[in-house]
Amino acid sequence: MNLARWIGIAAMLVSTLASATTGSEPLQNVQHRPWRPNAPGVEVPLWPKDLAIAQPPYPAPEVFGAANGTIAGKPIQIVEHVTRPTMAIYPAKGVNTGAALLVFPGGGYRILAIDLEGTEICDWATSKGITCAVLKYRVPGSGPYWNEECNCRRAPKEPMALQDAQRAMGLLRQRAAEFHFDSHKVGVVGFSAGGRMVADISNHSARAYKPIDEADRLPSRPDFAMALYPGHLWSGKGAAIPLTKEVTIDPHGPPTFIAQAGNDGTDDTRESLTYYLALQQAKVPAELHLYAEGGHAFGVRETDKPITHWTTLAEAWMCGLGVLPSESASCKGGLYAGHQSS
Repeated sequence: MNLARWIGIAAMLVSTLASATTGSEPLQNVQHRPWRPNAPGVEVPLWPKDLAIAQPPYPAPEVFGAANGTIAGKPIQIVEHVTRPTMAIYPAKGVNTGAALLVFPGGGYRILAIDLEGTEICDWATSKGITCAVLKYRVPGSGPYWNEECNCRRAPKEPMALQDAQRAMGLLRQRAAEFHFDSHKVGVVGFSAGGRMVADISNHSARAYKPIDEADRLPSRPDFAMALYPGHLWSGKGAAIPLTKEVTIDPHGPPTFIAQAGNDGTDDTRESLTYYLALQQAKVPAELHLYAEGGHAFGVRETDKPITHWTTLAEAWMCGLGVLPSESASCKGGLYAGHQSS
């Protein structure tokens, strides 16, 4: 099945996007070429050209375009059929905090919401003095996904999404001096399926592939992690909230921030709850925020819902961890400053 017809299923990213995109309607303004970052983004190929890597099912040339609808009044740019993954690094703006963030866009492991849950996240992060990188990882079928043909859940033979995430983390840390950040203050943030990637990279210290160069000698586990409306974590059985058996919590995992809306029509809030409770049981520092409203796939786009301010809470959390320095604008003028003075 052509992935262009999967968009209706993949659009279960969000109830809003689902109503805006159907399996019979292709992307709008399709660009028949690989997506590349605009300046000042620096594109970094993840794997050497001569290295054979696992390929996603349903191979086709990479394309990108707009979905048939909007979120918060703006279009959504979608990338399909990624076979040669890359990372786009954006330098910090203003006063550099010395922190860095690797972003995992969502898309059900079928597509990538490359702006809503990618470049726009870096717009926020870089404005706070954080170096930011967007991972364009392999899709479709690079992680656990719902397969329409068998009407069942499938996992790839090779964990391609995790491999790409781990490889990107090593390459990002390798360029710490170039982009002026501390290689020990590198975090991840993921959305929907990207939230599952956050769990995977946080709890797998060993590489999911055979190391190939010096970048793979650097740690692949992040120093801090954020999962927004994560999916593929709850086993989905009954009223209980067991964590999927595919994820085993490592007690040495990074401090984790989780946020989700109670009316999320795509991923049940038990996805966040089960991960939070599993982290708590393993004594991994974790912070959970559940909002009444907000739906799914809100990214950092401004709405009239309180959940639109999750970034303020995330900044205060990073201040508390020491990821952001106390003299930074986020720590001096945000929620963290108010907490410190009370």
